[in-house]
Amino acid sequence: ACSAADFQEKEIEITHFSQNYHPGQEVTILFREEQGFTALWFGYLMPFLLVLLTLIIAVSLIKNELISGLLSLAILIPYYITLYFFRPYLKKVFKFEVEEMN
Repeated sequence: ACSAADFQEKEIEITHFSQNYHPGQEVTILFREEQGFTALWFGYLMPFLLVLLTLIIAVSLIKNELISGLLSLAILIPYYITLYFFRPYLKKVFKFEVEEMN
């Protein structure tokens, strides 16, 4: 049940590959399943938990829902800035591999 939306052009940086490839050549990009779960953690689960925990703590301490909600969303700013500065580390964690299509 694949649709055309599944096949979008994306730019992926691959640092190590064993063969020479030319532009337009069809290849398969491989990504290990364990790395997918790690990406899911950093991209979705961790930010969700940060927002939820910040909201619970802020509501119990501040007693103002508006400020607590804004504070819980604002916690994402330092989180994503931290991820931005850890890009070199994350590039080592998330490695893509290239496989030539037959």
